[in-house]
Amino acid sequence: MAKKNIKKEVIVSGFGGQGIVLAGKILGMAAALGDKKESTLVQSYGPESRGGACCAQVVVSDQVIQYPYVKAADILVCMSQSGYEKYLAQLKPDGFLLTDKDLVNPGQDREFFDIPSTRMAKELGREMMANIIMVGFMTAVTAVISEKAAKDAVLASVPKGTEDMNLKAFTKGYDYGLSKLKGREKKASGRAGVM
Repeated sequence: MAKKNIKKEVIVSGFGGQGIVLAGKILGMAAALGDKKESTLVQSYGPESRGGACCAQVVVSDQVIQYPYVKAADILVCMSQSGYEKYLAQLKPDGFLLTDKDLVNPGQDREFFDIPSTRMAKELGREMMANIIMVGFMTAVTAVISEKAAKDAVLASVPKGTEDMNLKAFTKGYDYGLSKLKGREKKASGRAGVM
């Protein structure tokens, strides 16, 4: 009996300077090196390097990937309103939508998970780590990569001397994601708790 291919297509969007491509690289690296899957990364930038539109497309699969671009996203991560507006149409109806709570207003037409990643990064003293917080959040909420693989990829990808800080950022996002899931489970089972 042929094994069913598990394939996930992910778009991480935002603007230049947020570390969007690094987040995509960490996701792809975690999938390939840590979880022993196939992965591809395609990146695109607007004409400006900072502040312009930026996107990382990652495909993760159990089998060889024939086409590296995302056709229909299983997961859409938005760290800017323009990224949300540009890529929402590519998200599958049952796909995961993850947003930065302070930077994206997704409206009420579909379910989404949000995290104040930029605010949390500022509280940690480094706004530049919002992308790592978001990677932790995505790992917890979607399970597209394993926690261990994600942590290893973060450690291998960040500048020397910032490993502990980035691991703390990842964990903050991961724990927030787990608490969001727990809150939804309680709500779904009728024991509405604090989210």
